[in-house]
Amino acid sequence: MTGFVEAVVRGRMSEVRSALAGLDEPARRALGDELVADVRRRRDAWWWQGEAATLAVAAVGTLSTPTKVAALLGRRSVWLSGVDAAPVVDVARERGVTWLADVAYKLADRLPRDRMLAGWRFVAGLLLAEKAPPPTGDDFVRGWAAAQGSPAPRGTRPPTVDRLRADPFLDALLPRLFEVDGVGTELARGDGAGTDADALPRALAALAAEGRLDRAALLNGVLGRLLRGDRPGALRPFLALHDLLAPTPDEVAVRSSAYLRLLADGPGPVARAAQRTLREAGDAAEPEALWETARTVLARPEKALVRAQLTWLDRLARQHPDQATEVGAVLAVAAGHPDAGLRERALTLAQRHGHRPVAVATVAEPRDDLPPPLPAPAAPPPIADVDELVEEVAATLRGLWPASVLERVMDGLLRLGTRDRDRLEVALAPVLRREQVAEYEHIWARSDPSFEIDRLLLFVARIGDATRRRDGWASTLATAGGGPAAVASGRPAPMWLYRLRLAEAGQRLDGRDDPGLLSAPTSATGAVEPQVLYERLAALGDRPYWRWDYTQALLRLPAGVDEPLAARAEALGTPGGVELAAWLRGGGVPAPVQEVVTVGRRDRSGRYDWSYDQLPERRRLVALTPPADVDDRFGLLTVRPAAIGRRIFDAGHLWPAVLPGHRGVVAAQVLPELAMAAQEDFAGRGPVLLTLAECTGAGGPALDLAVAYGLCARHEADRVAALDALLILAAAGDLNAPAVGGHLGEMGAQGQVILTRAVTPLRDALAAGARLSVWRLLAAALPPLLAGPTPPRGTPDLLALAAEAATATGVRIEVPGLADVVARGGSSRLVAEARRLAAALAA
Repeated sequence: MTGFVEAVVRGRMSEVRSALAGLDEPARRALGDELVADVRRRRDAWWWQGEAATLAVAAVGTLSTPTKVAALLGRRSVWLSGVDAAPVVDVARERGVTWLADVAYKLADRLPRDRMLAGWRFVAGLLLAEKAPPPTGDDFVRGWAAAQGSPAPRGTRPPTVDRLRADPFLDALLPRLFEVDGVGTELARGDGAGTDADALPRALAALAAEGRLDRAALLNGVLGRLLRGDRPGALRPFLALHDLLAPTPDEVAVRSSAYLRLLADGPGPVARAAQRTLREAGDAAEPEALWETARTVLARPEKALVRAQLTWLDRLARQHPDQATEVGAVLAVAAGHPDAGLRERALTLAQRHGHRPVAVATVAEPRDDLPPPLPAPAAPPPIADVDELVEEVAATLRGLWPASVLERVMDGLLRLGTRDRDRLEVALAPVLRREQVAEYEHIWARSDPSFEIDRLLLFVARIGDATRRRDGWASTLATAGGGPAAVASGRPAPMWLYRLRLAEAGQRLDGRDDPGLLSAPTSATGAVEPQVLYERLAALGDRPYWRWDYTQALLRLPAGVDEPLAARAEALGTPGGVELAAWLRGGGVPAPVQEVVTVGRRDRSGRYDWSYDQLPERRRLVALTPPADVDDRFGLLTVRPAAIGRRIFDAGHLWPAVLPGHRGVVAAQVLPELAMAAQEDFAGRGPVLLTLAECTGAGGPALDLAVAYGLCARHEADRVAALDALLILAAAGDLNAPAVGGHLGEMGAQGQVILTRAVTPLRDALAAGARLSVWRLLAAALPPLLAGPTPPRGTPDLLALAAEAATATGVRIEVPGLADVVARGGSSRLVAEARRLAAALAA
């Protein structure tokens, strides 16, 4: 490395500029070639601040074309944030190059979004020095918007309106400001000091007021952006700009169709702004168009929007008596709104303005109206050839191995790896090298199936030390009898069971023509049909079976006694057949005792234990205790709930496939993760609840509590999964609705869950036909909620939903505490909804 390149690497700007002074073009280009070669060699070296600035000066001072400069400065390792363009411009002037603007344009096209935002000032500095027009690409516009709200590199920042007025890019980029998705997030950064989030909208409105900007163009741009839609945070600055512009009635009238579209289809804040603007503008919209839009608005779920629309329509009917009949018919649309209070108000107003309401008959059958449950989907067929196996592996590497994929891959490796090992090695090795799959020897990795499957794949591909792996697998299987030690480690049983099975698989790969897994699932839940297992044993004949593979196969059988099949299995005369017969006659896995317990937080680890303060104070879980005569060596039937905040080794996605015929056992094991999804910010826990619903076997308190947590999950996708699970269980007759409701009500009353989250999935369940289950659930949830002096948020919504469910079913269920709330009197929503439920029960 020459002194010039070393000076660049070390960020020695003065040395680099001195070295460039007076050089001819051939010498510059020689240095440039050396510089590029050195940067390419430094694949993992990052260029920051001073080093990046020096690299930019060296690139412009030595490279021959703007393409080469942009390619060097656009590398992922070069970060142009905070790099001043002035020294680069000076070097370009000294050299006499005229293509700095081309460098800026190429960088604007080349840099990814995150680095375009970081390096925008550098790119803009080159353009300003060359007096070149700015590019109008999305990322450059985002960078410009972000620069308006970020601190200036040096000196005191002038007011936003003054900066925009003098900004040379304003006229070219302003129209694009309304067209680029997500740019509003940058506008919301305010004035860079965090004191005025509306600084930019305020400045744009001020420039429109003084004539610097076209007011009509601004208003059209705002409406266009709102009509295209965006994330809520990105739309907020445009809503602020709209309110600051304060459109006049004439301006609203010529744009009434856009406002009506926003009112009907826009997100809540946008629709409210459109509603307010149209209402304040008077008769800006044609009556027929307004009535049509109002029908759509009255069917929307946002209660505040619908309530304001009802009030507006009532005012219009009183102001225009000749149109009262049409308004009354429109008001009647809200008679079908989910909110009972809005329904009553709409019907009252409709009747006041001459519309005669039509009585709606309700069906009162004491049952759910759900289609019969479909059986769980069949497991995918075994992997047929090497190419399919490698594709499955490549699609799953670097991610979470679902149980179904893990089983198929393990089965395919055994069958294909003992029949066509050489071809499998040739196809698999490049995939593993490309994905940089490596073997980890950490203690926590030795029991994680994702690392164990990596070890098996490397063995199949003949990458690494095969002898050491064989020795490791032999050691794992030799010590498999230490079940209690495994349980005491705190790692979930599926991890240990999979570890043993994968160790077996590693040893089986040294054999020939392996028949595959006896435990290969026949159902997507992980279950194995007893008849299929019998046929696999019969096909195996006198050949020995593998201990842990067969153990998992037995665990996957449904609970219950099957004497005819047991007799056939015993007639095989093989050890496997005899063991299967005994299993089928014994009824399978014994049911443990379930006990609902409440745990608190872990001990504080220090004086400033920030994470401790973020933990919930209480959590309801289920303890499992195996029957007295059962030796639960590996903890499948044992759960001792840990304190909140203790490390949990995530294996929830594997549990259902280990014991698919024992819902209650699996639910108790995964309950901490489902509780974290409701009480903390964990996501992605809903699918295990849905899989649980598709499994079989008794659920008990653990399953009831799991459903209650799922309904209150933090993330919507998890709540949707809980809704689907509730519907599946209800359709199968396996939902203990009062028990689920009891847990929901007690946890809500104690503040363990956020009750409002459960309202939407329960309303959707009612609409889907689970009306009796929802009513029984709510009837059990309400008493603990109503018992306290101040019921938690969401209680009035649950009361309203309960009134709907009670009316729909015609079933009378006593709700303790309801009469006491009604007797309080007053006009609060809690009392009003309680009164409505009491009336529904009385009817």
